[in-house]
Amino acid sequence: MSLNQLSALEIAARVRAGEIRASEVLEASLAQIRRLDGQPGSLDEKPLEPAEDQKIHAFIRQTEDLARQQAEEVDRKVAAGEDPGMLAGVPVAIKDIFTLKGIETTAASRILSNFKPPYTATPVQKLMDAGALILGKTNLDEFAFGSSSESSAFKPAPNNPWDTSRVPGGSSGGSTASVAAEEVALSLGTDTGGSIRQPAAFCGVVGLKPTYGRVSRYGLMAFSSSLDCPGPIARNVSDTALTLQAMAGLDPHDSTSSTMPVSDYLEALKKGVKGLRIGLSPDYAHLFYPDFETGELGMESIQSEISQAVEHAANVLADLGAEIVENVPLPNTRYSIPTYFVISRVEAASNLHRFDGVKYGYRTPDEVADLQELLRRTRAEGFGSQPKLRILMGMYLSAAGFAENYYQRALKVRAMIRKDFERAFDPQGEFRLDAILTPTTATTAFKRDDFFGNSVRMQYSDQMTVSANHAGLPAMTIPGGLDGNNLPIGIQFIGADFREDLILRAGFAFEQATRDEAWRSVRPAALRQEVE
Repeated sequence: MSLNQLSALEIAARVRAGEIRASEVLEASLAQIRRLDGQPGSLDEKPLEPAEDQKIHAFIRQTEDLARQQAEEVDRKVAAGEDPGMLAGVPVAIKDIFTLKGIETTAASRILSNFKPPYTATPVQKLMDAGALILGKTNLDEFAFGSSSESSAFKPAPNNPWDTSRVPGGSSGGSTASVAAEEVALSLGTDTGGSIRQPAAFCGVVGLKPTYGRVSRYGLMAFSSSLDCPGPIARNVSDTALTLQAMAGLDPHDSTSSTMPVSDYLEALKKGVKGLRIGLSPDYAHLFYPDFETGELGMESIQSEISQAVEHAANVLADLGAEIVENVPLPNTRYSIPTYFVISRVEAASNLHRFDGVKYGYRTPDEVADLQELLRRTRAEGFGSQPKLRILMGMYLSAAGFAENYYQRALKVRAMIRKDFERAFDPQGEFRLDAILTPTTATTAFKRDDFFGNSVRMQYSDQMTVSANHAGLPAMTIPGGLDGNNLPIGIQFIGADFREDLILRAGFAFEQATRDEAWRSVRPAALRQEVE
């Protein structure tokens, strides 16, 4: 087994024991990136040769010098008998929406193409403090606005390692692709409506959205401030638990970070699922979407292979001693996307107003007559179509004449979605659930350009994930099988507030119980081609 195939837990344990050096792990990761990733994303878009077009393109920029310094420090600490940290020598990629001091942080937008932040985001700092090696900043949908990573201003956009003609999902597409391609062991993403879990499902890796406030948002460029959550991406549940352990906790820089004690997530994995009550909901069996001709909600069944994977997972967990509770009602899930449309765009418009060409970032090079023209030209040239759409819609929805009919009503529906989950998890209630098992996505990864430019169709790829963001609950996707095209299927566990330990337990139990199933031995096409 190559160093790139080792789990984060194995790397850290072997580095700490002196069996391998952090610098060796780093060189193996850098070699993998050179083999598979191709040219990094840039604003200078050029036609790609066919061979280059099939590369992964997970990164906007690599931070090789920083990673070498970090590896040298880890090796020094090991040699001196000092504690190098729980993530000693583990290669990590960071979604380029987190600040990293002195390193360009772009949010995949032209308007921040020259921005070097003066501080490092708390989640990134915690990973570095734990001994992680930061190899680079990964590509994403511009300002995290999208579900395919195709809206990035930095081209080429990332591809899916399982089939490079397909998208990796979004907005954390580069982060999940880098892990699936074994370029890094871990990555850091953000989840506003499913932007960790949807791409993790598409790329066949594990992605966790923690409880809102469990991980600090300090240094995260906000999309929708009441929904955004930083979270880990890994190839297995143990590594996910380890990374959450390193990042979670109170941050004095972030008033929304929680004072709740941090659980021992790795220890929780040992407890199994015997006695846990895991719910299944019929409201996650279909997509609900607006029919613009009739004004009614239309309904479409999810991909049959995904439904079968969820059923298989339920049977496996039942065999392990979990109690499966069927027909748990979550009726307001069907309204989660329209609610998200309104809330996220109002908050996005507010957050985007800070990018004006005055304080930092891109400024139009043209001569302007006054400040108003400076703002207009800078934003017109600096923002792509998705930020512009969100600014326009957000301002419309929050205007005095419309806020009551749209924004205030959306907030009320969000409260209704939250109440559905409170009823399901109520320890004195009818269902008394410890976790809810659902599909992560309605389909497996779609082809590049299939939905790009269609904001409605793109948004509905997140219907299975976004309710957890509305409710502020922890949710995790893990691989649940492969479809007929050898594309990964994701299954999702949703938990009660700050019960990441329970969904990690459920995911780990399923992972271990299915480790010998045939689909587990299938590797992404990009890695199979590498071997050939």
